[in-house]
Amino acid sequence: MTRRTLTCEEVIEQLFDYLDQELDSQRQVDIEWHLAKCRDCFSRAEFERRLRDRMEALASVPAPSRLHRRIQSLLDQFDDESRS
Repeated sequence: MTRRTLTCEEVIEQLFDYLDQELDSQRQVDIEWHLAKCRDCFSRAEFERRLRDRMEALASVPAPSRLHRRIQSLLDQFDDESRS
């Protein structure tokens, strides 16, 4: 396999697919190689990875009923606007 040098823009554009492991193995390797060499992109990837970990940990915590009501209200407003 030939490793392709990616730009920071390419890495950031594909970062979520990388974190979700939705890229082919060659692209995963290319991004991993870039992250090993580029401190800025590595920091961004680590931030996103840690944020996801925290969000997953919070998934089992029930949202307050006030939040449920607010979301329902926003969805109702969206439905009303889309019908107009």
